[in-house]
Amino acid sequence: MNNPKDTSEKRYYDEYASFTFHPHNVLLFLLLLGISALFLSLSAAFVYTRVQSQLPPLHLPPLFLLNTLILIASSAAMYRAKDCYKKDDTPGYQRMLLATMGLSLLFLALQVLAWKSLFAENIFLSTDNAAAYLYVISGLHFLHVIAGLPFLAAFYLTARKQMQEPVSVLIYFSDPDKRLKLRLLSIYWHFLDGLWIYLVVFFAILSWVN
Repeated sequence: MNNPKDTSEKRYYDEYASFTFHPHNVLLFLLLLGISALFLSLSAAFVYTRVQSQLPPLHLPPLFLLNTLILIASSAAMYRAKDCYKKDDTPGYQRMLLATMGLSLLFLALQVLAWKSLFAENIFLSTDNAAAYLYVISGLHFLHVIAGLPFLAAFYLTARKQMQEPVSVLIYFSDPDKRLKLRLLSIYWHFLDGLWIYLVVFFAILSWVN
């Protein structure tokens, strides 16, 4: 008689084994590669411009640091959602999806406030190149978070609609297409969180270097 745990582990092992060259995975890899190249290019251009123009250091508003903690919490919630999915935990899965979405919206709201705090210090997009890079780079990350929210909302709303009774719950959790798309969304979300941490550390280091 098969052990249910062994069967579950084999199912997820097989899924990982067949995931590498899935077209959706390749597309996500290319997307993340492109995003990485974009932000690395902007980072290098910012360093070059600051050195060439001898721009003064630009200090980050404290809200940038707070937003880092919020995105880490968002990433943790997404991880827990994926874990609840594996365990067929319907309430936990829905709660964690909602928490991820709520924390992401909070991040966006606080990011707008962070930009307003820069405005209050008379630091605008046109102030100098350093300010322009800060707004452009943080704004691009902002847009990438917004781009992921419809997919996250679709997952949550679909779960609420389809997970109403035991049979529909079983069908939902057994759907390989949903498993794949949840993993893709998780990877994208963790990537955005890691990217934000990199950006904050990058700007923080530059703010300490005269």
